[in-house]
Amino acid sequence: MNGRTIRIIGIDPGLRRTGWGVVESDGVRLVYVASGVITPPTDDDLAYRLSALFDGITGIIQSFSPSEAAVEETFVNENPRSTLKLGQARGAVLLAPARLGLRVAEYTPNLIKKSVAGTGHAEKRQIQAMIAFLLPKATFESADEADALAIAITHAHHRVSRARAAALRPLKAV
Repeated sequence: MNGRTIRIIGIDPGLRRTGWGVVESDGVRLVYVASGVITPPTDDDLAYRLSALFDGITGIIQSFSPSEAAVEETFVNENPRSTLKLGQARGAVLLAPARLGLRVAEYTPNLIKKSVAGTGHAEKRQIQAMIAFLLPKATFESADEADALAIAITHAHHRVSRARAAALRPLKAV
Protein backbone atom coordinates (compact mmCIF):
# COMPACT_ATOMS: atom_id res chain seq x y z
CA MET A 1 0.00 0.00 0.00
CA ASN A 2 1.19 3.51 -0.74
CA GLY A 3 1.47 6.58 1.48
CA ARG A 4 -2.19 7.47 1.00
CA THR A 5 -3.46 4.53 3.00
CA ILE A 6 -6.36 5.18 5.34
CA ARG A 7 -7.39 3.05 8.30
CA ILE A 8 -11.15 2.69 8.83
CA ILE A 9 -13.16 1.20 11.67
CA GLY A 10 -16.59 -0.17 10.82
CA ILE A 11 -19.09 -0.59 13.65
CA ASP A 12 -22.24 -2.72 13.67
CA PRO A 13 -24.06 -1.45 16.77
CA GLY A 14 -26.16 -3.61 19.04
CA LEU A 15 -26.94 -3.60 22.73
CA ARG A 16 -26.13 -7.29 23.15
CA ARG A 17 -23.35 -7.58 20.56
CA THR A 18 -21.55 -4.74 18.81
CA GLY A 19 -19.31 -5.88 15.99
CA TRP A 20 -16.24 -3.92 14.96
CA GLY A 21 -13.78 -4.31 12.12
CA VAL A 22 -10.70 -2.37 11.06
CA VAL A 23 -9.42 -2.29 7.49
CA GLU A 24 -6.87 -0.29 5.55
CA SER A 25 -7.53 1.06 2.08
CA ASP A 26 -5.34 2.82 -0.44
CA GLY A 27 -8.30 3.45 -2.74
CA VAL A 28 -7.70 0.25 -4.69
CA ARG A 29 -6.75 -2.50 -2.26
CA LEU A 30 -8.23 -3.48 1.08
CA VAL A 31 -6.30 -5.07 3.93
CA TYR A 32 -7.78 -6.69 7.01
CA VAL A 33 -6.34 -5.36 10.28
CA ALA A 34 -8.55 -6.72 13.08
CA SER A 35 -12.13 -7.41 14.14
CA GLY A 36 -14.12 -8.50 17.15
CA VAL A 37 -17.27 -8.16 19.17
CA ILE A 38 -18.07 -6.16 22.29
CA THR A 39 -20.57 -7.95 24.52
CA PRO A 40 -21.72 -5.85 27.49
CA PRO A 41 -23.01 -7.84 30.48
CA THR A 42 -26.70 -8.50 29.84
CA ASP A 43 -27.51 -8.42 33.55
CA ASP A 44 -26.28 -4.81 33.95
CA ASP A 45 -28.60 -1.82 33.85
CA LEU A 46 -28.93 -0.08 30.49
CA ALA A 47 -26.68 2.86 31.43
CA TYR A 48 -23.80 0.53 32.32
CA ARG A 49 -24.25 -1.52 29.15
CA LEU A 50 -24.08 1.68 27.09
CA SER A 51 -21.01 2.74 29.05
CA ALA A 52 -19.38 -0.62 28.27
CA LEU A 53 -20.06 -0.07 24.55
CA PHE A 54 -18.61 3.44 24.66
CA ASP A 55 -15.53 2.30 26.59
CA GLY A 56 -15.07 -0.73 24.33
CA ILE A 57 -15.17 1.28 21.09
CA THR A 58 -12.96 3.97 22.64
CA GLY A 59 -10.36 1.34 23.60
CA ILE A 60 -10.42 -0.26 20.15
CA ILE A 61 -9.94 3.11 18.47
CA GLN A 62 -7.05 3.91 20.78
CA SER A 63 -5.48 0.50 20.08
CA PHE A 64 -5.79 0.48 16.28
CA SER A 65 -5.70 4.24 15.50
CA PRO A 66 -8.19 4.42 12.63
CA SER A 67 -8.54 7.75 10.83
CA GLU A 68 -12.25 7.44 10.07
CA ALA A 69 -15.26 5.52 11.36
CA ALA A 70 -18.40 4.16 9.73
CA VAL A 71 -21.54 3.00 11.52
CA GLU A 72 -24.63 1.21 10.27
CA GLU A 73 -27.80 3.30 10.43
CA THR A 74 -30.69 2.05 12.54
CA PHE A 75 -33.48 0.15 10.90
CA VAL A 76 -36.92 0.36 12.47
CA ASN A 77 -38.20 -2.79 14.15
CA GLU A 78 -41.81 -3.69 14.70
CA ASN A 79 -41.01 -3.46 18.40
CA PRO A 80 -40.57 0.23 19.32
CA ARG A 81 -38.80 -0.65 22.57
CA SER A 82 -36.14 -2.66 20.71
CA THR A 83 -35.71 0.15 18.19
CA LEU A 84 -35.21 2.67 20.99
CA LYS A 85 -32.59 0.47 22.69
CA LEU A 86 -30.76 -0.02 19.40
CA GLY A 87 -30.82 3.73 18.92
CA GLN A 88 -29.25 4.21 22.34
CA ALA A 89 -26.52 1.68 21.51
CA ARG A 90 -25.89 3.56 18.25
CA GLY A 91 -25.59 6.78 20.22
CA ALA A 92 -22.89 5.30 22.42
CA VAL A 93 -20.88 3.95 19.48
CA LEU A 94 -21.30 7.15 17.44
CA LEU A 95 -20.10 9.26 20.34
CA ALA A 96 -16.88 7.30 20.95
CA PRO A 97 -15.16 8.04 17.60
CA ALA A 98 -16.56 11.57 17.52
CA ARG A 99 -15.05 12.31 20.94
CA LEU A 100 -11.69 11.06 19.66
CA GLY A 101 -11.85 13.40 16.65
CA LEU A 102 -12.65 10.88 13.91
CA ARG A 103 -14.94 11.69 11.00
CA VAL A 104 -17.98 9.41 11.35
CA ALA A 105 -20.07 8.28 8.38
CA GLU A 106 -23.34 6.39 8.50
CA TYR A 107 -24.66 3.90 5.94
CA THR A 108 -27.98 2.15 5.49
CA PRO A 109 -28.10 -1.65 5.70
CA ASN A 110 -29.19 -1.89 2.05
CA LEU A 111 -26.28 0.26 0.81
CA ILE A 112 -23.83 -1.84 2.83
CA LYS A 113 -25.20 -5.07 1.37
CA LYS A 114 -25.22 -3.66 -2.16
CA SER A 115 -21.67 -2.31 -1.81
CA VAL A 116 -20.28 -5.64 -0.62
CA ALA A 117 -22.50 -8.30 -2.20
CA GLY A 118 -23.96 -6.48 -5.20
CA THR A 119 -27.55 -6.62 -3.97
CA GLY A 120 -29.31 -4.61 -1.28
CA HIS A 121 -31.13 -7.67 0.00
CA ALA A 122 -28.17 -10.02 0.46
CA GLU A 123 -28.38 -12.59 3.23
CA LYS A 124 -25.93 -12.83 6.14
CA ARG A 125 -24.12 -15.80 4.62
CA GLN A 126 -23.65 -13.91 1.32
CA ILE A 127 -22.08 -11.00 3.22
CA GLN A 128 -19.79 -13.38 5.11
CA ALA A 129 -18.74 -15.10 1.87
CA MET A 130 -17.93 -11.76 0.22
CA ILE A 131 -15.95 -10.58 3.26
CA ALA A 132 -13.92 -13.81 3.10
CA PHE A 133 -13.31 -13.15 -0.61
CA LEU A 134 -12.49 -9.42 -0.27
CA LEU A 135 -10.38 -9.85 2.88
CA PRO A 136 -8.83 -13.31 2.61
CA LYS A 137 -6.77 -12.81 5.79
CA ALA A 138 -9.84 -11.86 7.83
CA THR A 139 -10.61 -14.08 10.77
CA PHE A 140 -14.12 -13.38 11.95
CA GLU A 141 -16.19 -15.66 14.10
CA SER A 142 -19.59 -14.02 13.96
CA ALA A 143 -22.01 -12.26 11.65
CA ASP A 144 -21.51 -9.12 13.78
CA GLU A 145 -17.81 -9.01 12.89
CA ALA A 146 -18.50 -9.69 9.20
CA ASP A 147 -21.13 -6.95 9.17
CA ALA A 148 -18.69 -4.49 10.79
CA LEU A 149 -16.06 -5.32 8.17
CA ALA A 150 -18.72 -4.83 5.46
CA ILE A 151 -19.45 -1.37 6.92
CA ALA A 152 -15.75 -0.47 6.82
CA ILE A 153 -15.48 -1.71 3.22
CA THR A 154 -18.56 0.32 2.26
CA HIS A 155 -16.94 3.42 3.71
CA ALA A 156 -13.70 2.69 1.86
CA HIS A 157 -15.68 2.58 -1.40
CA HIS A 158 -17.87 5.63 -0.73
CA ARG A 159 -15.65 7.98 1.30
CA VAL A 160 -14.21 9.85 -1.69
CA SER A 161 -17.62 10.61 -3.21
CA ARG A 162 -18.92 11.68 0.23
CA ALA A 163 -15.96 14.05 0.64
CA ARG A 164 -16.54 15.54 -2.82
CA ALA A 165 -20.23 16.07 -2.07
CA ALA A 166 -19.39 17.76 1.23
CA ALA A 167 -16.90 20.06 -0.49
CA LEU A 168 -19.54 21.14 -3.00
CA ARG A 169 -22.13 22.08 -0.38
CA PRO A 170 -22.51 25.83 0.09
CA LEU A 171 -21.13 27.25 3.32
CA LYS A 172 -23.73 28.24 5.92
CA ALA A 173 -23.86 31.90 6.84
CA VAL A 174 -22.88 32.60 10.43
